[in-house]
Order: sequence, then structure tokens, then C-alpha cells
Amino acid sequence: MEYASTRGGTRAVDFEGALFSGYAPDGGLFMPQRIPSLDRDTLHRWSSLFYPELVKELCSLFIPAKLVPRNVLDELIDRAFSRFRHKNVVHLSRLKDGLNILELWHGVTYAFKDLSLSCTGQFLQYFLEKKQKHVNILVGTSGDTGSSAIESVRGQKNMDIFVLLPKGLCTQIQELQMTTVIEDNVHVFAAHGNSDEIDEPIKELFADVDFAGKYNLMSLNSVNWSRIMVQIAHYFYAYFQCAPSLDTNPLPMVEIVVPTGGGGNITAGCIAQKMGLPIQLVTVVNSNDIIHRTVQNGDFSLAESVKATLASAMDIQEPYNVERILWLLSGSDSHLIKTLMEQFNISKRLKLPEDLHRKVSSSLTQHCVFLSETLGSCSASDQDIVGAMRRCWEENQYLLCPHSAVAAHYHYSQPHSIPRCCLAPASAAKFQDALLRAGLVPQIPPEITALTAMETRSTCLERGQDWAQVLRSQIEAVTQHWEAHASQSAPQGGGGSLGR
Repeated sequence: MEYASTRGGTRAVDFEGALFSGYAPDGGLFMPQRIPSLDRDTLHRWSSLFYPELVKELCSLFIPAKLVPRNVLDELIDRAFSRFRHKNVVHLSRLKDGLNILELWHGVTYAFKDLSLSCTGQFLQYFLEKKQKHVNILVGTSGDTGSSAIESVRGQKNMDIFVLLPKGLCTQIQELQMTTVIEDNVHVFAAHGNSDEIDEPIKELFADVDFAGKYNLMSLNSVNWSRIMVQIAHYFYAYFQCAPSLDTNPLPMVEIVVPTGGGGNITAGCIAQKMGLPIQLVTVVNSNDIIHRTVQNGDFSLAESVKATLASAMDIQEPYNVERILWLLSGSDSHLIKTLMEQFNISKRLKLPEDLHRKVSSSLTQHCVFLSETLGSCSASDQDIVGAMRRCWEENQYLLCPHSAVAAHYHYSQPHSIPRCCLAPASAAKFQDALLRAGLVPQIPPEITALTAMETRSTCLERGQDWAQVLRSQIEAVTQHWEAHASQSAPQGGGGSLGR
């Protein structure tokens, strides 16, 4: 199994190379050159597995045993999930009116990103310990990614993590989950900008190939293939929980509704679909609706500005994983994707070619669009979000986070003839302001309440500062410190270079 850039300008790499990369050197994103196809017998066999076992089976298809022996892979994944609060790691709540909520938020930070990042952190540490190497991880976060990434690597001697958050645009709890982690290898920057603006200095550093190589830069955003890979398991687990029977021919369809920000999770769903899982996908967004417009009319173009919404982690204008989806739907046409994305990078506007859009489009119904072959889409306003949160509470005494409520809004507004599962990316406990706006009473776990009394640490990035240069300087200083310490403590000889 090798991985190629969506833009085709970079040599293929193995899993280790993809793991330790951010963007590919040509600006694209790494994807497996071949998507495994699963037969009916495999689906039957997997249907009785618990979530962690599904993750192991799926990861073994994308990580060759010569790189990570299967018994070691299983141990790493068990270790990754050892801090989750629910015994099954994830949980399906079956509510009234056919509303099935797959709770993906039982990890340390109460967000679905704990699932993929905890595994990715274990994979990183495995290779770094083998080779006695060090990496610098760059993460831009609109909410939950930063805290999940920090928790996945905190205290690790072989990794330093640099997290940029948009000051005042995350919830207080999300921000505290990052700034209260006082570890030598954790560096948090509170930037006076929005989610797309904090991505710019990160892209600039990765685009400087010499700097990125010298300082072993990598990303834990959903740019990183490892996160996409682990998230594929969400769809298999949701399908097996919601499908009425696997004894029919053909296998029954299940619709899976996916709250979407940067597009990593919906990309994983498209891959599951390509692997042969009989699912229909719906990507749901808030008022920042570029993905919805892309599905609806092929308009992959920026709006005038990012709109602040109750579903703040989805306040994203440039969902970079759309590039992966277009690559999949184009039949891996890297020349086409390179042309399209270079055009978008220049003008920030892109009209999909008609034949490509046909693969991702169908008739429009009110504010929702459904594509029978590939995926559907829906956008929700803050009013829609609040309405879904209230209705779910009134009917079920069940609190939804505003991102999960975007999916619930789709469920409540669109009739369904097949089983449907809504993915819930975060606990409602992280979004007290949204709950209060909906007239609901937050239920706050003690671990979250305790954050307000803890010491915080972060570096402020003001408008007008050269944010990329601030990051460069700190990365250089941290790496020099690690190298000095390593040269004093490490035995002579050693290691080889990291796969990139």
C-alpha cells in the first residue's frame, strides 16, 4: 500500500511517509493509490465486531505488517482507546422519530477527534521511538482539533506541538482545554484572526520545503492521512448498528449524516463507500456553506467572509479535504485536480467541470440536495440549530451539541425511507452558550468545570505580526534544545531518517 498526492507531482510514499507529512510537497494531499474492496463475506464477519476491533481491521488494510506488525498495531490501538470513558468507546443512542445518534465524543476532550488523534499519536510515537527522532507538529484549530491533538502527544519527548487557535472564536471550554495543558512539549498560540487566517502561516511553513524538512514539520489536522483512515471505522460501525439485516440481497442501505467543517470525516465516508459499504452520505454544514454550494451547483468559491455561528468548529471557508473527495470522484485524475486547485488557490473561486459536477449533483429540494450515487448536502442556520436542539430535548431529554444539531435538523426536515444515522462530533457539555440560547440547562461534567480554576499558558499573536516568523523562531529554538538534550543522553550510532 503506497500513497500518492492528489496533484500527482510527488513520488509515492509508504504509510510512514504519509504519517509524517502535512501537505504533499506539490501542495496536494496524500491518498492511498488503491482503495481496498470488501466482499459480502468480510462485511458479514465484521458486523459483530466492537468499534476498536473495526479500527484494527481497517487500519491493517492500509498499514502493511512489514511496517507495523499486526500484534503491535493492535496494542497501539488498544492503548489509544484506554482513556475513553465509554466501555465500547463509541455509543449509539436510539431516540424518537427514528433519530439515531452515534456518539463519537467519549474521549478525553469530549470530541470525536479524540478517536483518530489518539491512534495517530500512538503511531507517531512507535516510529519515533524506533528511530530516536523528533518532529514538530503544526495544528490550526477552529475548536476541537487543537485540544485533541494536544492530548494525543502531551508529555511525549519525541514530539513538540504548536497549536494556533482563533482567539475568542472557540468556546471558553475549548480554549481552556488547550491553554491549561502545561507541558514542555506543548506550545499554544492565541491568534487575533479567524480559522482560515490561522491556516495561512501553517501553509507557508509547509510550503518552505527546506525548512519543513530540516525541522521535521508535520500536521495533525485532517490533512494527515492517518486521521482519515481511522475515521473510516465510524461508517462501518454506524452501518452495522443501523442496518436491519445483512441477510438480504442486495445488502440494505443506511443513510449517514455527517456534520462537516474541514471535510475530513466526510472524506472517510466517501472512502468507506468506495470500499463497498452500502451507505448514502449527507454532508451537513452551517451558514458557512461552501461544501453545500459545491454539491448543489458546482460552486467551490469563497464567500465574502466567515460567518460566526453556534456550530463554531464548522466555521470554515476552505474545507481542504474537498480536494480528496474530488480526486476520488474524478477517478484519481491528479492532472485535473492539480489544475482545479491551482486555479482555486489563485482566485479563491472555482466552478467544477460539468462532468465532475454530474458525479456529485442531483435535484435540489428546498435547502437540501441529495446525490443518489455519492453524497447529499444540507445547510442549517443558527435558528435551525436552536430548533433542533430544543426539539431533541423536548422529545428525548437528550442534549445535542450545536454541531450534532445540524445533523438533527436535516433529520427532522427530511423524510427518510431507509435507516438513518447522525454522527455526533462533540458533547453538548462543551457548548454552554448554545444550550442557554436554546433555553436549555447545561449538564457540565466535573472535569470540564475544573478547567476554569486551572493555570493557563499561551502566546498572543496580534494582527500585523508576522505569524509565520514567530512560529519559525520558536520551532528553531525548540529543535535546538531537543538536539542538545538528545546528543547528551543518546547512545552513539543510530537511527536512519524518518520516512517523509
